[in-house]
Amino acid sequence: MPELPEVETVRRGLVPRMVGRRIVRLLQHRRDLRVPLPAQFAKKVEGRTVRAIDRRAKYLLIRLDDGNTLIAHLGMSGRMTLHDAASAAEHPFDRHDHVVFETDEGWQVRFNDARRFGLMLLAADAALAKHKLFKGLGPEPLDAAFDGAALASRLKGRRTPIKAALLDQKTLVGVGNIYACEALFLAGISPRRLAHTVQGERAERLVAAIKKVLHRSIEDGGSTLRDHVQPGGELGYFQTRFNVYDRAGIACPTRGCVKTVRRLVQAGRSTFYCAHCQR
Repeated sequence: MPELPEVETVRRGLVPRMVGRRIVRLLQHRRDLRVPLPAQFAKKVEGRTVRAIDRRAKYLLIRLDDGNTLIAHLGMSGRMTLHDAASAAEHPFDRHDHVVFETDEGWQVRFNDARRFGLMLLAADAALAKHKLFKGLGPEPLDAAFDGAALASRLKGRRTPIKAALLDQKTLVGVGNIYACEALFLAGISPRRLAHTVQGERAERLVAAIKKVLHRSIEDGGSTLRDHVQPGGELGYFQTRFNVYDRAGIACPTRGCVKTVRRLVQAGRSTFYCAHCQR
């Protein structure tokens, strides 16, 4: 499933072609994705100008000029790709191109979702803060205000393993399995360590590692393991920098460490770590 860097990469790719542009046409090729698409979707979106495109957790927020926001989630296999007139003519619609936006500049934005776990909803700007999708979500890990003290406060008293706590969107948002594994490795923290013990300097190290891993991945266009592509069609390449994720049995990359990366299963998810370097 796309994590924060992949969604942020998509957001940044869409901004130059959608912000400030009017949506002149919306093509809807099915009635639903994970949930039904908005009633009278085309009627409500056509003619609207995109004011901004933001991100909250793993959701794209496409702000329209009528006071409504289009909420989009990529699900497990979703992608949003850009096509100019020549590219659109050369590449006919795929059977999984479920929603297509056309702008007054002549660009198409195609939402393709083979597994249909994505979603698109419309909500009033004023109602977003209390929307059921966002209510109770934790802080954004890349916000300047998110520091070691903020993380330590959210982990206080929690006796779940730290890896599980990082995947809990109420702790912080957008950090999925890949980036939790990589951040814990950089911070030298075992994924088995109980969350409540990550305090003080240890929490500071972990926050710094989370921010570093996320920024690196965004710079690399995200991680393309199966479905993720950038809006321009380019693949992400952060997977070439993985230290531990999906590297079980391979030598730990830490200089001087002679151990290999291990894999264990936590809450049904694969965790990769070095038992020697991470305590």
